[in-house]
Amino acid sequence: MDSHGRYEQQVVWAVVDTDIGPLLLAATGDGLVNVVFHATDTVRDRALERLASRLGTRPVEAPGSPLPAEAIRQVRAYFAGDRQDFDLPLDWSLTSGFNRQVLRELATGVPYGSVVGYGDLAERVGLPRAAQAVGAAMGANPLPVVVPCHRVVGSDGGIGGFGGGLDTKRRLLALEGVLPEPLF
Repeated sequence: MDSHGRYEQQVVWAVVDTDIGPLLLAATGDGLVNVVFHATDTVRDRALERLASRLGTRPVEAPGSPLPAEAIRQVRAYFAGDRQDFDLPLDWSLTSGFNRQVLRELATGVPYGSVVGYGDLAERVGLPRAAQAVGAAMGANPLPVVVPCHRVVGSDGGIGGFGGGLDTKRRLLALEGVLPEPLF
């Protein structure tokens, strides 16, 4: 217990190498809580510091723990083209309110191999004029790839933005057959 009488929740993490670079996967007892792109040592260390600050406990490396191990297995299967959906418990504690509502709709309502416009996603959660807020929610997504913010695109046919970089977004959409494989 911490000094306030709360039980500290252990946060475990592992890094998995993928076709888009290393991904940091962090989990609590409630589920996968964070996925971080480009998890080189520096990026990983900054992400772990942020997690420690937000969750109140220092994450520990534990690639063999059940949830990170299962998340690694599913991420590898996804990048190998053997899995289209993730079947992992998710801990939504790093997001709340409108962002959480939009991300939950995205996770359940936009299947592999499809895309949705920012405005369409806003309409699905009952706020049809909130396309920019949907864009902000995508940028704040703590669970990219697993909660597929790469599937949200501009209504004008543009690819939109992406926290992992546009090349990463293109590669994820190509993997899912939405775009042709990038030439370089």
